[in-house]
Amino acid sequence: MKVELAQLAGRDNDTAYNLERALAAIAASAADTQLIMFPEGHLMGFPSEESVAQVAEPLDGPTVSAVIAAARARNIAVVVGMAENDNGRFYNTTLLITPEGIALRYRKTHLWASDRGVYEPGDRYATCLWNGVRVGLLICYDIEFPETARALAQLGAEVLIVTNGNMDPYGPTHRTAIMARAQENQAFALMVNRVEAGDGGLLFAGGSALVDPLGTLLFEAGREEGQFAVELDLNQLAAARQDYRYLDDQRLKLPGEIVEHANGLRELLIPRN
Repeated sequence: MKVELAQLAGRDNDTAYNLERALAAIAASAADTQLIMFPEGHLMGFPSEESVAQVAEPLDGPTVSAVIAAARARNIAVVVGMAENDNGRFYNTTLLITPEGIALRYRKTHLWASDRGVYEPGDRYATCLWNGVRVGLLICYDIEFPETARALAQLGAEVLIVTNGNMDPYGPTHRTAIMARAQENQAFALMVNRVEAGDGGLLFAGGSALVDPLGTLLFEAGREEGQFAVELDLNQLAAARQDYRYLDDQRLKLPGEIVEHANGLRELLIPRN
């Protein structure tokens, strides 16, 4: 499976600019690319508590509609982050978009310092079947908590897809975390991060990566913008799981109701505290 990691700079609260960059990257993707990924919140950047109501959009808004049209025109899947407005409630959301529309939506469950007061946390983890592979989404700070990736693994995830907005000096933290999450769940992990400066003096760390189901770092980008092609050999899933399965041997399972949907969507609802 061929994936392109669009490691881009963005502008906070500038949807038109960010969308233009995304559409250009989709149009420039190779003919045999099946999936292109963008960083956390790419479409709107990172709004503040004061600006989120002005920049956040519903899933059927013009920006997501433009990405769906681009995915359909190129016959490609797109993973992209956005500021979601759901009837006046705001979420840091990542979407898996296919030529048919939105296949998967995930709302960030672990809010980092700059998310608090801007967004509400999500209440579930979800996976779906895409091209015969079960994939799940996570966002940035989520991967510093082993339970998030394990929740996706309990739902059968074979590929963990992470949109990232990780800044200095924390780049090495996410390199370590993404390798651990892949190894302990015997799944591929794909992560794409933002680069260059953002509001508030932040400097994003890049380091977009592909990790195999044994936890081996197969690719890591530097700190510059780029559109990087990586290949996933899905036969490695069976090889990594041949002699033992952590999910079969674990003594504790994460709580929560698992909901199966007819369209292949599978969700784990987070229990209320």
